[in-house]
Amino acid sequence: MARQTRIRTKPQEGVTEVLVLVSHPMETGQRTDPKTKEKIPAHFIQKMTFTLNGKEIAVADLGIAVSKDPLVAIRVKGAKPGDKVKVAWSDNQGESGSEETTVG
Repeated sequence: MARQTRIRTKPQEGVTEVLVLVSHPMETGQRTDPKTKEKIPAHFIQKMTFTLNGKEIAVADLGIAVSKDPLVAIRVKGAKPGDKVKVAWSDNQGESGSEETTVG
């Protein structure tokens, strides 16, 4: 299933906030499907990597405690208008995604 990844940047007084929203179920593996009564398999984002102009600036290790469609934010010093921000993620079932934007 295709997952949507959206990025928004908000420059503020020398710091740029990078907001990332990923459409993802983030299943813990502990819930039961009400129709089939079977366990829903664990399906969650494990790692999210942030790069600025090709240089890794942050890595977030996520897990089952993160809610569905996670919104993750970081603050970056020194990002300038025109700089490229890329976010890539991977989950425990081998799915992955990425998105890139330009700091406004």
